Amino acid sequence: MKEEKANILLVEDEENLHETLKLNLEMEGYTVTSAYNGSEAMKAVGNEYFDLVIMDIMLPEMDGISVTENIRLDNNDVPVLILSAKNTGHDRVLGLKKGADDYLTKPFNLEELLLRVDKLIIKNKKISEKDFAFDTYSFDNNTIDFKAQQVTLKNGSSVELSKKETMLLKLLIENKNLVVTREKILQSVWGYKVYPNTRTIDNFILNFRKYFETDSRNPKHFHSVRGVGYKYTD
Repeated sequence: MKEEKANILLVEDEENLHETLKLNLEMEGYTVTSAYNGSEAMKAVGNEYFDLVIMDIMLPEMDGISVTENIRLDNNDVPVLILSAKNTGHDRVLGLKKGADDYLTKPFNLEELLLRVDKLIIKNKKISEKDFAFDTYSFDNNTIDFKAQQVTLKNGSSVELSKKETMLLKLLIENKNLVVTREKILQSVWGYKVYPNTRTIDNFILNFRKYFETDSRNPKHFHSVRGVGYKYTD
């Protein structure tokens, strides 16, 4: 078996097909989590970071299109590959409109599925791991040196940053004025196999407020967006 290279949620209620896909994905080196209905899929996406979701449309409890739509409403940008027995242009367009990244009709060629999976994951990782445009960043008379993992504060004092503090600062600043979801932070800072609770991320944000905010109870720069994620503004 190849080295594990990504985490996939497989949502398919037809047991034989599910097991066949799971086996072949694992043989390609992927870690696969199984869900057999829409409710299980929503719960899994809410609890764990995935590099890709493979989503059947015809599911018990909640159909795959509705699950995909709800994933996007939760501001989760995980790639979604839809599998469907429906092959009309209308169904394909509907799936893509509701947030799917790709659409494959049944029956499909297994090799084609694996190629599409690989391409979607590579594309997502390239977006997630884009190069940071600069090594230092200044705001409100504070200067962050990302390479040195050090901050020079506006009062002239210095603070040594941990590696994860540096990574989280960089992620928030890269996405200035945008809410960064908890799932995105988990993937970028901790990696998809480690899941700290929300309180852990909150503690990092509290540290940033202590370093950078004039009034930590009324933050100007580092904000928590309840139920969604975190945001930096300059």
